[in-house]
Amino acid sequence: MHIVLIEPEIPANTGNIARLCANTGIELHLVKPLGFSTDDKYLKRAGLDYWHLVKVHYHENFAEVLALYKDHKFHFATTKAAHVYSDVKYGMDDMLVFGKETAGIPESILKEHWDDCIRIPMACESRSLNLSNSVAVIAYEAMRQLDFANLKQIGRDHLD
Repeated sequence: MHIVLIEPEIPANTGNIARLCANTGIELHLVKPLGFSTDDKYLKRAGLDYWHLVKVHYHENFAEVLALYKDHKFHFATTKAAHVYSDVKYGMDDMLVFGKETAGIPESILKEHWDDCIRIPMACESRSLNLSNSVAVIAYEAMRQLDFANLKQIGRDHLD
């Protein structure tokens, strides 16, 4: 599975998402321009010591991602979508796409891929969830549907 962040702006969010990727085996794609340096101390602090476990890809633009992964299924997270994220069927190689914190995914991309847009239900009065929270909600639903493939399952039986 892949998480794609289009022009992320806040290093702590990207660091949190990198940590999620490290713990799940999901590959991370960062689409430029980035709103921070990848050497940023807040980015590294949020990802803690997990960065060596993350497979990170850097892309010059989103068109590059579409071209490189044309055989993959894309899901575009937006508050404007009709489809709820939990009603979608996910696959192992799917691309979960998220926009930047202040503007989301560009309208031109949403219009072109409208049938593949998904949303997280929330109160009408609120604008959106935090980016790293949104990524976690959708990524874990996708992994749940895939029976948490490739993740170790530790339960109470393993406590001694």
